[in-house]
This record gives sequence, structure tokens and C-alpha cells, in this order.
Amino acid sequence: MSSTLTRPAPSGAARESVAPRRRTRLLALPEVRWAAAALALFLIALPLYLAGAPGWTWGTLFAAVYATGGWEPGWAGLRSLREKTLDVDLLMVVAALGAAAIGQVLDGALLIVIFATSGALEAIATARTADSVRGLLDLAPATATRVADDGTEETVPGERLAVGEIILVRPGERIGADGRVLDGAGEVDQATITGEPLPVAKAAGDEVFAGTLNGTGALRVKVERDPSDSVIARIVAMVEEASGTKAPTQLFIEKAEQRYSLGMVAATVALFVLPLLVGADLRSTLLRAMTFMIVASPCAVVLATMPPLLSAIANAGRHGVLVKSAVVMERLGQVDAVALDKTGTLTEGTPRVTDVRPLAGSGLPEDEVLRLAAAAEHPSEHPLARAIVDAARGRGLDIPLVRDFGSAPGTGVSATVEGRTVAVGSPARLPDGRTGGPAEEVAAALEVAAALEEEGRTAVLVTVDGRPAGVLGIADRLRDEAAATVAALGELAGTTPVLVTGDNPHAAARLAGEVGVDDVRAGLLPQDKVAAVREMERAGRKVLVVGDGVNDAPALAAAHTGIAMGRAGSDLALETADAVVVRDELATVPAVVRLSRRARRLVVQNLVIASVFITGLVIWDLAGTLPLPLGVAGHEGSTVIVGLNGLRLLADGAWRRARAGTDR
Repeated sequence: MSSTLTRPAPSGAARESVAPRRRTRLLALPEVRWAAAALALFLIALPLYLAGAPGWTWGTLFAAVYATGGWEPGWAGLRSLREKTLDVDLLMVVAALGAAAIGQVLDGALLIVIFATSGALEAIATARTADSVRGLLDLAPATATRVADDGTEETVPGERLAVGEIILVRPGERIGADGRVLDGAGEVDQATITGEPLPVAKAAGDEVFAGTLNGTGALRVKVERDPSDSVIARIVAMVEEASGTKAPTQLFIEKAEQRYSLGMVAATVALFVLPLLVGADLRSTLLRAMTFMIVASPCAVVLATMPPLLSAIANAGRHGVLVKSAVVMERLGQVDAVALDKTGTLTEGTPRVTDVRPLAGSGLPEDEVLRLAAAAEHPSEHPLARAIVDAARGRGLDIPLVRDFGSAPGTGVSATVEGRTVAVGSPARLPDGRTGGPAEEVAAALEVAAALEEEGRTAVLVTVDGRPAGVLGIADRLRDEAAATVAALGELAGTTPVLVTGDNPHAAARLAGEVGVDDVRAGLLPQDKVAAVREMERAGRKVLVVGDGVNDAPALAAAHTGIAMGRAGSDLALETADAVVVRDELATVPAVVRLSRRARRLVVQNLVIASVFITGLVIWDLAGTLPLPLGVAGHEGSTVIVGLNGLRLLADGAWRRARAGTDR
């Protein structure tokens, strides 16, 4: 059990071991630069075109839009042709040029801007994922202090450590390898691995993980895993592997694009060549083929998909949910199972005093027990100490100055408060004889502590002049909206969410009972969370994972869709997740799922509208004589209709309805 003690500020070495943020600058990506240039030029040209300015003004600008936004997908398409592959990017460039050739310059430019922006978003997502994985590797310190058989110490690169070697971990340093403590005692913050909100007491025989932070107390650790096989390294591997499992969906889309592209090109060529072979007029045949090229162009299909999804993304962003791509927004509406992390997700991630239990034999009231404990803990920087001090201040209690402050790893703190010796720490110190007091008082203290721990609290003993005075219960605070969110997600998914946490079973079970979760999986390491997600996926579920820590990142990546809590979320979780709750409002999770479902329905509506228009115009062109202006008008009309229909989700009312519990 964690106890209360002083946590010094990290040493210089420890500060240097903290992973730096290595983000790729947006403008360093060529896709972003070209897309931004194309969009800017389009926005300048559009008012000139609509105002009837001279053609050379807007014509030059639109030409620049084609060049800046279209050269990269066009060049990529030509390279694909060299590999005997025809993709829709090249088809879009050809369609845009075809539109420009018959005077529809605006239509072609809009198509170019849409595709350039889509490519930029994909490049940003790829770069951010790579940045976050590199940052995770930096959690493990670059060097470690290796202890030779003769006791001499040597600083060596972390990757050179071998199984069986001994390393020394000083206070404030990160542990250099997975291993087991040989001797020493301390408290280790291992939230990056297990997600536990409080540091864990470590002594001889306990397992420790690379990248976790040692508090007070030096540890001698025997290396038990090669650095390349550490838990932190496996997390990186799992993130990369799980991210790669999303590729089959992309491959399916590419195959569909390939077939459509080939079909459209083949139909256009046939429509032009075959009539010529039987003596048709060149001009009328060319006009029919060009009309077919325009009316069969998938501009309306593209706009059928993107405006609803992009509008939903923009609306969600205004209300504190960052959805990273249109693909993610679409996938959110498909989820039918939910896995929730505990600490920092359903809870606030900050320990708070929940109980103050004075012991009858002490004669002290609640406030006095809390006041004395807060005074003794005031010099400490430990999370439990801050919780106790905050609780006393919250009750308006005066916290006196102390003398003779001291702390011991795994035991607690002690100080002289107003002439009395006050100690605060683990109830486990009672049976070992260091704390006196009548046997009945000791038994009463242990009974209260056991009851609190059974309820999922961390029990902290307060003694005054060597006699038990009271027991404090400390727990992570449940978010106000947690129960309502769990119920809403259960209704949306059709099944109650699963709780997956690295915390202890008692704390997990208590919280699950409060929020209405039946399936609780506690004490999980990152790979266990991934296994739980994959188990649900093997049962045919599309799983939404909501978490916040490094230990949640592999599950976020492995899931159908992952959402990270933004306020205290780790860099890796934020970058690996498909969406981020920026304002840390848990209730926005079901709201964005409902918004996604509304967007997907609008996509279906738009696809039906676009298909009807395209099919009708193509049949007209093939079976009769479709005038080119009418074909263009029909094509543009379908584009405008689906575009306006998709923009309906920009309205604040769409979010209010989603937040209120209806996605209709």
C-alpha cells in the first residue's frame, strides 16, 4: 500500500531524462504547404469570379490552384500508372482539367482543393503518430548507473544493459530497465505503465519497469529483461502493430477507387472510339464523350461524403472534441462496444480525502485529526500529502508550522506539531512495534483501515505521541458525469461498457458499482488491455476505447476507435487516439458518437442523391442527346444539393441535440 512521504524535486539528471516533445512542424510537411497554398489562392479567386472581374484575374489564380493543389496527386497518379495502377487521385485531376477545358474552372478548382486538403490531413496524422512513438522511447533514460561485482559504479547507455546486471537508481531518477529490486526501499511512480494514480512502494523482491520514476530512497535493481524487450518497448511495438491493422480498410477503399477509375476511363474511351469506328461525326462524338466525362465525374460523390463529416468535425471541435479525420468521424458512429479506463477517465486522476475517521480512544474530533495530519504533511510534495493539505484548507482549518520534519520510504512522515509528535503513514507500521499504544487502540485502527481499503480507499494512519488518533481514507474522485456517460454509452452500443484498469480490484469494483459497470477487469498491464480489446473484436464487436495514459495507448491504437481525455492525457495517448476530449468533459464522448451517427446518415442521403443524379444524367447522355450546358447544370446542381445538405451539421443545434441524447 502506498504511504505518505516527502518527494523531492527531480534531480538534474532526472529532468534531463524526461522525454522532450519532438513534434513535426505542420509547414514542414509538403502536403500541408501545397494544400494551404491551393486553399488561399482559391479563396482569393472565388470573390473575383463571382463578382464578374476580368477573366485574366481569376483565371490566373485558378490556374495556380490547379498547379499547387493538383501537381502532387497528379504526379503520384502518373507514378501509379507506371506500376499499372490507376487511382482516383489521377482521375480527379483529369476530371478537374476536363471541367476547366469546357469552362467549368470553379468546379475543377474546388475538386482540387478538397483532395489536397484530404492529403494534408492524412500526412499530419501520420507525422503525429511517428512523433509520439519516438517520444515514448525517450521515457527510458539514455543512461543508467551499472554496479560492478566489486561495487564500483559506471554510467553506461541504457541499451547496453544486459540481463543479470545490477543498476543503481537514485532518488528522482528514472529506472533504466525492467527488473527486480535487490535491496533498498522507495516509492515509484509507474503511472506510465499501469495507470495507477499514486506511487507504489517498492522493496526487495518487487518488480520495477523501465521509464518509471523513482521517488525517495535508492534502489539496487537486477535487470531481468533486455532493453529491447522492456514493457515500454513492447508498448511502442504494440502501438505500431495495432496502427498497421487499420490498413485493410484503406486497401478496400483503394480497390474500390481503382475499379471506379478503370470503369470510368474505359467507358469514356469506348464512348469516343466506338462511334468513330462506325463513321460518327468527330465533333459530336467528342462532345458526347466530354459530356459523359463531366456528368460521370464523382464530384458530387466526393462532396456527398466530406461536408457532413467535416461539418461534424468542426462542430465537435467548437465544443471541445478534436476528431482527427473524416475517417475517424465516420468510424465513431459504428462502435457497438465500449471499454473505459478508470484513472483520469472515469475519475479526475487526482487523489482526494474522502473519509476522516477519528478513533474513540484519542479524544480528538475529525477536524483536529485532519489539521494535525495536514500540518505534518505540509512540507511534503507527495500526492497524498497534497490531498490531505487540500482537504484541511477546504474545511478552513489553520495549518500550524512544524519542527523536526522527517520521512521514510514506505513508512510515512513525522513532525513535531505544537509540541506533539505527529506521524502520518501506512497502517502497516502498527504491527511492527514502532508505534505503541494499547492493544485495543491498535486493533481499532487496523479495523478502520481494513474497512476503508475494502471500500477501495487508500488508508492513511495518523498517530499523536505514538498513539493511533485516526485514519484517513483517500481515493481518486469520480467525475460528476461518469455515471450518466456510462449509461449513455451503454445505450448507444447496446451493451454495458467494460472497465479496464491497471488499478487494484477493490478500487475498480467500488467505482464500477458507482457508475453501473458490471464487467470489471482490474490489475491490467498495457498488453492485457490490448488482449481485452481484441477479445471483444473477435466476438465481432467494433470497440471504442476511452483512456488517458501511456498505458492506454496500445489499447487506443488496437481499438476500432480510440478517444483520449485531453487535460492530463499523456502525449502518446493523445497522439495515438483517433479523437481527443480537449476540455476533459466526459459527457462529450456519447455526444460525439451521436453526432457521428447523424453525419453517417447524411452521407448515405447524399450518396443516394448523387447516385440518382449521376445515373440519370449518364443514361440521358447514352440513350439520347444530353446538351452539354444541361449536363453541367445537372452535375453542378447535384453538387450544390449534397454540399448544402452536408453543411447542416455546422449548426450549434446539431450539437445540442447530440448532447441532449438524440442523434436524429
